[in-house]
Amino acid sequence: MGDRQRTVEGLGVSQSFWQDRPTLVTGATGLLGGWLVERLLAAGAEVVCLIRDSVPANRLRRDGVLNRVIVVQGDVRDQALLERVLGEYEIDTVMHLAAQTIVGVANRNPISTFESNIQGTWAVLDAARRSPRVRQIVQASSDKAYGPQSELPYTEDAPLRGAHPYDVSKACADLIARNYAVSFGLPVAITRCGNFYGGGDLNWSRIVPGTIRSILRGERPVIRSDGSFIRDYLYVEDGACAYMRLAEQLALRRELAGQAFNFSNEQRVSVLELVRLILRVMDADLAPEVRNEASNEIREQFLSAEKARRVLGWSPAFSLEAGLRKTVAWYRSYFGV
Repeated sequence: MGDRQRTVEGLGVSQSFWQDRPTLVTGATGLLGGWLVERLLAAGAEVVCLIRDSVPANRLRRDGVLNRVIVVQGDVRDQALLERVLGEYEIDTVMHLAAQTIVGVANRNPISTFESNIQGTWAVLDAARRSPRVRQIVQASSDKAYGPQSELPYTEDAPLRGAHPYDVSKACADLIARNYAVSFGLPVAITRCGNFYGGGDLNWSRIVPGTIRSILRGERPVIRSDGSFIRDYLYVEDGACAYMRLAEQLALRRELAGQAFNFSNEQRVSVLELVRLILRVMDADLAPEVRNEASNEIREQFLSAEKARRVLGWSPAFSLEAGLRKTVAWYRSYFGV
């Protein structure tokens, strides 16, 4: 194979593209951010991480990964700090993931969510606009930006109809990114993904880690909704590779600037079906506790990834069950069981 065709661990990202490439990751200690940092390091990138809070239990800190990157402590809303980081570390590629990502927190604290997700986005993008060395930016949006739709699965040309705090924050950030691409020629592309899951997620209110922890403790897993909500779930290593693939293609094809891409394994399941699958993977016979307490959540959401397959040549490496088996193994190790 030619140099540009070499891939990292068979996961479809280019070793030669990332070798020695100065790359900024905001939100590096989040679930996706942590796996993305590891994949970037494996590909040879020079990684700079912007981190707001220091969390001792974070996987990157616990596994010593933060010792292999440049860590900048600060808030993603601090545009002056961002401009300094982009300039001093001669950043070429920006992976903007920093956000408040919990729907329940957004419902309780909408203003802090808007500040992180909307103001944080324009701060990153305007800092990049003022930094001539930045050549590509991948901006994390969400399937939630689409809001409720009558036609499913979501495709990228569906209107953004977010209505609740988290959904609105992601729709706004999505539109701001497109504005910077169209109005200022900024090389930014947008990702919209299904629900991420995988090892390292310590937000126990999320269905996958919360269910696994309950089962490992011999407790009934809790479903906050009525269990019928439909979602698609993307294994986090597939997500990390999707972000890297988009950055690679954006560098080669500037016409991708301002475009959005859905990433999904296109396997839609209800929350109750997901919990039952986790129970089966873990060989447990506990009955889920269905509380029916969810509010401000969209009942059915799932994505078409046809554009990502066709335009980017991306496809997921893990089925839902395969990803869950890897995830369960990670939490068994984490809890020492």
